[in-house]
Amino acid sequence: MFNLNLCIIFFCLIFFGLIAQAAPQKIQLEYELKRDGKLFANVVENFSQDGRQYKIESVTKGVGVYALLGQRKLSSSGSVNKQGLEPKHFELHQGDNRRKSLISDFDWANNTLNMQVKGEARTQALEKGTQDLLSYAYQFMFMPEKVRAAQKINVTLTTGKKLDQYQYKVVARDLKLNAANTQFKTLHIANEPAVGEDNKQLWLAQDQYYLPVQYRLTDEDGANFEQTLTKIHVE
Repeated sequence: MFNLNLCIIFFCLIFFGLIAQAAPQKIQLEYELKRDGKLFANVVENFSQDGRQYKIESVTKGVGVYALLGQRKLSSSGSVNKQGLEPKHFELHQGDNRRKSLISDFDWANNTLNMQVKGEARTQALEKGTQDLLSYAYQFMFMPEKVRAAQKINVTLTTGKKLDQYQYKVVARDLKLNAANTQFKTLHIANEPAVGEDNKQLWLAQDQYYLPVQYRLTDEDGANFEQTLTKIHVE
């Protein structure tokens, strides 16, 4: 016999469960960025979601003599759908040097990525699920659990200059990492770089929406960069 009350309870549990798992509406993350162990810059990132639209901004300010390089500003905006973040516009600016600016427009209707690199127009076929340099780390919030549970995670990413496929392998799960006066349980992933590519590692907070707690990068010249969370605010 059909039990209406049990049915209502069942759907309410599903509904409130989905709300509990929903991504935050506002996030502010602050980081210290070190180069070869020495403080290089401070980074502040803001993520906001308004209905089906999102916006992310990142500002990096150099410390000491590195302040002379000017602020590095990144911004990404677009929509949120069942696959997660779908970027529409991305910009990167380094100080007042327009020659270093990168601008990307995602034309999903025509599957075309339109890029401006040093004032030069470039076009490339747009792959499904493509992220930009800023959105890709926040996309982990929206990934299905089965994707994060895999031993390898594929990321289609545009750097602002080109679009390429990157594969990250899972190094460790439930790895404890201290940052921002908190002990996080993290998912540690690392890319599998080809010859001449940067080596990248990320630690994502499993108990805090898979937000990035720490980044490490070793570039082709052997310089080591480490970006570690110092403050977190989530609404």
